[in-house]
Amino acid sequence: MATEKGERRRALLVGAAADLLRTGGFEAVRHRAVAEKAGLPLASTTYYFASLDDLVTAAAERTCRDELDEVRADLEALPRDAPPSALVELVLDQLLGPDSRSAGLAAVLLRYERLVASGRRPYLAPLMRATRTEFDALLLAILGRAGHRFGAEALHRLVAVVDGTVVNSLVEADPDPRAAARAALLAELDA
Repeated sequence: MATEKGERRRALLVGAAADLLRTGGFEAVRHRAVAEKAGLPLASTTYYFASLDDLVTAAAERTCRDELDEVRADLEALPRDAPPSALVELVLDQLLGPDSRSAGLAAVLLRYERLVASGRRPYLAPLMRATRTEFDALLLAILGRAGHRFGAEALHRLVAVVDGTVVNSLVEADPDPRAAARAALLAELDA
């Protein structure tokens, strides 16, 4: 049975690991870095997590949940008569990550690294599949507010077009994946 102190320490470790993951990617999530960021002894990371994979999974889940909550809150804060451009930006936040507004290319790369990670880190695949349902539901809610109705298959095609556009934009001399994604999204919504 976990104590209140134990739960607080575990939450501090997960929060620190999530911050490192969101700003530095998977390579940044190391036992020592997490413990230092949380202000806890190094041994606490192995006490509360059986392996680094477990810690990374907890960090990825926290990051996914935080981003979903952030976009949900932004959607709820928008007035009912918000311009379509505001809703398009929320769709982009959902697809590229909210940090892509301010941190640009680096944030997009870190976001896509997490998405691709389930192929390289099979232990993350169940989490990514579980959060996909919430991710899709939020996308549908945003698009619905903008007056667009999508079924699951059409939504997945829309996401695939935007994802492909983002990946293709990365080879440009001065990539701006958010702008490329915006153009692709608007073209798909107009079609």
